[in-house]
Amino acid sequence: MTEPEIQAPVGGDWIAISRGQLPVDDAWRWVGVPECGGIVTFCGTVRDYSDGRPGVTLLEYEAYEEHVVSRLTDVAFAARARWPEIGRLALLHRVGQLEVGEVAVVVATSTPHRAEAFAAAQFCIDTLKHTVPIWKHETWEGGSDWSLCAPDGAVGAVGAEPHTNDPSLVTTRLPVGTRQVNLSPTDRSE
Repeated sequence: MTEPEIQAPVGGDWIAISRGQLPVDDAWRWVGVPECGGIVTFCGTVRDYSDGRPGVTLLEYEAYEEHVVSRLTDVAFAARARWPEIGRLALLHRVGQLEVGEVAVVVATSTPHRAEAFAAAQFCIDTLKHTVPIWKHETWEGGSDWSLCAPDGAVGAVGAEPHTNDPSLVTTRLPVGTRQVNLSPTDRSE
C-alpha cells in the first residue's frame, strides 16, 4: 500500500509529515503569493557522511507522530509571531527510509522582502531540529545507530539561542489526531 501524496492547503500554513517524497516544487510555488517578493526554500537532504561516520548509505526517520504535527504548528506559530508579514509557510518532513540525496525536510517561507524570508526560514529549520520529536537511524560503512535529529550541543549552536529556550515551542497545546493540518494563525486557539 502506498502513502497518499500530501496536498497543499487552500490557505494557512502547510504542515505535514510523509513517508513519500516531499513535494519541493509544489511547496515553493505554493508559498508564493502576490504580496510577497521574497521566497526562501530550504531542503535538507541525506548526505553520505556524518561526524565520524563516513560512507552513510541510508537514514531512517522515525517520529512521535502524535506530537510532530502539533510541534511543527508551534514552530509556524512562533515564526508568525516574530515575522507577522509572513505570507505563507510550509514545514514538511519525511519519515521512513531515505537514501543519500533524498529530501528529508522542506521549509519554505514567503515575505514581502528577502531578509525576513531568510530569517524566518532559518528560525523554522533551527527550531524544528531542536523541538520536534523526530529521530534518525543512520547506517554507514562501520555500523548503524539511532540519534535525535538535533546535533550534539544544539542548544548552544549559532543561531539557536533566540528560540531554543522558548517554552511555547516545547509544549504541545493542540491535540492532533491527523497526520496533516492546515491552520492559519487566526485558527489557532491558545
